[in-house]
Amino acid sequence: IFWVRFFPAAFGALTIVCVWNIVKKLQGQLYAALLAAMAVCFSSLVRLNTLFQPNSFEILCWTFIFYSLVSYIASGKNKWLYYSSIAIAIGFLNKYNIIFPIAGLLVGLWITPQRKIFYNKHFYFAMLIALLIILPNLVWQIQNGFPVSKHMKELAETQLVNNERVNFIKEQILFFAGSIFLVLISFSGFIFYKPFSQYRFLCFGFLLTIVLYVYLRAKGYYAIGLYPMLIAFGAVYFEKLCSHGWKRYMRGIAVAIILLMFIPFVRIAMPVNSPSTIKQKNRVMKKMGLLRWEDGKEHDLPQDFADMLGWKELAFKTDSIYQTLRDTKHTLVLTDNYGQAGAINFYAPHIKNAVSFNADYATWFPALESLSAIILVKEKDEEIVTSEERKHFASVSTIGIITNNFAREYGTSINLLEGPDSTILPFLKRKAIYEKKKYMR
Repeated sequence: IFWVRFFPAAFGALTIVCVWNIVKKLQGQLYAALLAAMAVCFSSLVRLNTLFQPNSFEILCWTFIFYSLVSYIASGKNKWLYYSSIAIAIGFLNKYNIIFPIAGLLVGLWITPQRKIFYNKHFYFAMLIALLIILPNLVWQIQNGFPVSKHMKELAETQLVNNERVNFIKEQILFFAGSIFLVLISFSGFIFYKPFSQYRFLCFGFLLTIVLYVYLRAKGYYAIGLYPMLIAFGAVYFEKLCSHGWKRYMRGIAVAIILLMFIPFVRIAMPVNSPSTIKQKNRVMKKMGLLRWEDGKEHDLPQDFADMLGWKELAFKTDSIYQTLRDTKHTLVLTDNYGQAGAINFYAPHIKNAVSFNADYATWFPALESLSAIILVKEKDEEIVTSEERKHFASVSTIGIITNNFAREYGTSINLLEGPDSTILPFLKRKAIYEKKKYMR
C-alpha cells in the first residue's frame, strides 16, 4: 500500500519541480515560483495524485515536455529537444492521450515564428529517437490490427457519447478553481508581455488541444496536464504586474485566494467523508456535475469514489463459493468486466485466474481441457443465464450479491453454474477466439 500511494505522490511532487523550473527559465523570482507551486499543489492534482493510475505520470510527462521546450527556446541548446522527445515517447507508452497535446503543439509551432524548429536537423533526430522508443508498441499495434482503434471506438460509443461539451468547459474551471486567475493572466502575458512572445506557440497549442477535446466530447480530466505550464507563465507575469506600489498587496491576496478556494474543494473533491455523509450533503456536488458518471446518469457518489468500494466484498464472497467446490482445478471464474476479474485475482485468497471476455482480458482465457463448474459474476440488471443456456447446466443458482449500495458494483450477482454439458467448453473457447478477434487480427 505504501508504494501504491508513493508513486502517484512522487509524480505529483516532480510535476511541481518542473513547474518551479519553468518559472526559473522565465526569469521569475521566488514569489512566482512559490505561487505557481501552491497553485498546482492546491488543485485537482492533489486528488489525482492519490490514485495509482496512469494519469499522475501522464501529467508529469506533459509538464516536463513543456519545460523542455521552454528551456530549448530560452537557451537554444539542442539537448532539450532530445529530452523532450524521450518524454514524449515515454508518455506515449504510458497513455495515448499525449497525441492530442503534441498535435496542438506542432500546429502551434507551425503558425508562429518558432516554426524555425522544423529546419533544425536535431528536431528530426530527436523525433527519430522517440520513434525508436515507441516502435515495439507500434509494431505490436500493426501486427494485431490496431486494437487501440477498437478500444477508442468502444469508448466513444459507450462513454464519450454521454459527455456534454459545455460540461467539459465547466470542469476545466473546477479543476483549478483557486488558480484559474493565473491561467487567464497567462493568456494576457502571451499577448502583452514581450518576453513571452517567443512562447506563444504554447498558448496556441493549448487552445487547439482544448478545441479538439471539446469536438471529440472528451472527459474533462483529459486536459489537466495542460495547466501546470500555463500556471507557471501566469505566476511569472502576475509577479511582474504586482512588483511595485500598492499592487504588491495583490501578492498576498493571490495566495489567500488559492488557499481559501482549496478548503471547500477538499471537502467536495477528496474522500474525507463517509459515503453516507457524502450522499446526505451532495447537493453541491450535483450542481458541479461531480455525480454524473460516464453512463450519463446522476448517482449518489462521484464515480471514482464509488469505484473504490465493493471490491473486497465481491472477492471474498466469490472466494467463499470457490472453496466449497471439490474440483476447483476445472472451475472457471468468469466475470462481466475486467474490474471484477482484477479485484477477485487481487483480493481473493484462493483465486488467481479469474477472467473476463471484456476488453483484452479475453487474451488471457485459460486453455481448459475439461470443465466442472463456472462461477459467473454478472453486473446488476444483467440476465444471469437465459432459459436456453440453462438447458446446458445441471444446476444454476445465485449464491451472493454485492450489498454495498454505494459501490459501483452494487447489485452484482455471484452465480454458480454446475454440471455443464459437452457443448459449453467448446462454446467458451469459440467465444474467447471471437472476442480476441474484435481487438486483434
